[in-house]
Amino acid sequence: MKPVIALVQGDAAGIGPELLAKLLAHDEVRDAANILVISDPGVFAMGCRTAQTDPALHMISDYGHADFSLGRPNLLDVTQCLGTSALDLAEITAGEVSTKAGRTVLEGFGLALDLAKERQIDGLCFLPFNKQAMHQAGLGTEDELQWAKARLGYDGRASEFNVIDGMWNARVTSHVPLREVADRLSVDGIVASIELAHQTLRVAGFERPRIAVAALNPHAGDGGAIGREEIEIIRPAVERAKKQQIACEGPFPSDTLYIKVRDGRYDCALSMYHDQGQIAIKLLGFEMGVSVHGGLPLPITTPAHGTAFDIAGLNRANVEPVRRAFLMAVEMAANRRADSA
Repeated sequence: MKPVIALVQGDAAGIGPELLAKLLAHDEVRDAANILVISDPGVFAMGCRTAQTDPALHMISDYGHADFSLGRPNLLDVTQCLGTSALDLAEITAGEVSTKAGRTVLEGFGLALDLAKERQIDGLCFLPFNKQAMHQAGLGTEDELQWAKARLGYDGRASEFNVIDGMWNARVTSHVPLREVADRLSVDGIVASIELAHQTLRVAGFERPRIAVAALNPHAGDGGAIGREEIEIIRPAVERAKKQQIACEGPFPSDTLYIKVRDGRYDCALSMYHDQGQIAIKLLGFEMGVSVHGGLPLPITTPAHGTAFDIAGLNRANVEPVRRAFLMAVEMAANRRADSA
């Protein structure tokens, strides 16, 4: 049986609606899963007009009316399902941050997470969100991952991963000020991040993931001359993880670490902070990147790029990253289902 994958509308002022329409025009995508589109129909129609495509969908106002028997994606009307007002597109300007667009995103994403909690969907792929709009609309957490954890009632460890052409990047800290990074590092925290990377890559199909752990300081601290985090925190964490039969090594200086991943010596790099990994991995292939929210009760993916306000509404958005994100959600959902069978 095909997994049920929810596709959540992106920010209405960005390229998400256009990408959603383009994605659903692919036969490969439509055949890969039972697709539940969660969107405001007006926003979806706007995306179809921009993309100059009109994929056939089964329109529903409640998940109980879902019918995948004809092979068509179902579009769940968020406004009818939740009893909220449709987004007034006259109040939305392409390329400009909108609190109302952010509120619509939270409604749709929240509905998808509620369906996940009820085990109605097996995976989730969302089109690009705009964090500023979401914060203005009342996000209340540092990012959508933490918001999703709260909505799901999940208190385990979760983290964002970035994937480009089979190269994975994991993080110990994420959306925090750079000045706080060193104080947030601990042996336990790094071990937990290594464990999460190992588990997430296993769900993604790696039998024995090889993980390279980054240093924090230049030259991996030069034996303590420019920082002792490698000696006192990072290396002990790596050694502890190895005792759990996890294939990990490090700490490696971050200026050479990603070359090792690019060349196939490792499957995943574990960075200590956000930009340490993001800059490297995006330079290796920004246009093809996928972000994975790993550790949650279901796989959640999204293209690694943002809302691209500079090209919103111009039919110039590249569908390939979201296609890859969607197919990764399908694969991870199928693997998770097979493991639990």
